[in-house]
Amino acid sequence: MKDYEKDFSIFKTKVERVTKKFNLSDPRERAEYFQAKAGTEIAKLKKYLQNNTFIVYLLGKKNSGKGTYSKLMKEIFGGDKIGHISVGDIVRDAHAAMEDKTKKDELIDYLEKNYRGYISVDEAIRALLGRSTKTLLPTEFILALIKMEISKMPRQALLIDGFPRETDQVSYALFLRDLIDFREDRDIFVAISTPEAVIDERMKFRVICPICHTPRNLKLFPTNKVGYDKEKKEFYLICDNQQCGGARMVGKEGDELGIETVRERLELDDKLIEKAFSLHGIPKILLRNSIPVSLAKEYVDDYELTPEYSYELDESGGVKILEKPWIIKDDDGVDSYSLLAPPVALSLVKQLADILN
Repeated sequence: MKDYEKDFSIFKTKVERVTKKFNLSDPRERAEYFQAKAGTEIAKLKKYLQNNTFIVYLLGKKNSGKGTYSKLMKEIFGGDKIGHISVGDIVRDAHAAMEDKTKKDELIDYLEKNYRGYISVDEAIRALLGRSTKTLLPTEFILALIKMEISKMPRQALLIDGFPRETDQVSYALFLRDLIDFREDRDIFVAISTPEAVIDERMKFRVICPICHTPRNLKLFPTNKVGYDKEKKEFYLICDNQQCGGARMVGKEGDELGIETVRERLELDDKLIEKAFSLHGIPKILLRNSIPVSLAKEYVDDYELTPEYSYELDESGGVKILEKPWIIKDDDGVDSYSLLAPPVALSLVKQLADILN
């Protein structure tokens, strides 16, 4: 257990009066699930969002689910109330804008009016395009891009994913509201605790559709259709999107090596969360992705646990999908279950409602 986790008890999503088993992959049943288990808190937050907003900084390791939890929050409260800002996406979009003259001119015009830093806009653009190997993108440049994105989201609560990115950016996050001329809203650090074993499996078995780029996981999140390659003697997922014509989903080169390819980044993320959570004067939320097997029956419902999928050929040559509980070792070596995304989002909703009163 990390030092910053010790101040937080394990969150209980099990509600004795709620006996229905929800299919959390179905949007309609997922909506029922959130109402059944957090209807009061959702109502309070919706009332709060009528006249107020907030800024949440999502801190978590690569593949910890920041984007997924943000999508669920938008699903619960609506895209008009919740805005998700991925700093990685912003930087990639800015890079792509350089290929379009109109977008390039708009971006440069905005930066010239709003960027303040120790290198020029031209130097920052060169660093963005990778033409300068010695100059990293300055924090001031990232802040200008964030401000530009926020200007497109008036009166929305913000979930910011990817900032702070370095330990020296934590202090900037404390004053981001002022730096971007944002309203006097609450700002909150949210740490996502995900065992390395979970991240490792998410990476090793991750696949995407080569056409629509929808991500899935051969072991943890399959599609409805699974094929078998007789030549390679391996199973593969088939994209559910009808427009993709049964495209075979493929893994990304290097993913089979798992977390060791991003070990340095994971260690930095740990230091970043430790530093952020050592600060005083800003509320903090901890989201746990896993729960010890010994505590699961008391704290969560069975359908909230992440299942593990495997495959075998049936007598007709078709593929049979098998499902069983997925047990992993957490970072302390304790047998644990990984939670599906909705119960983790449920924890976020309830803790937010408590902090925002």
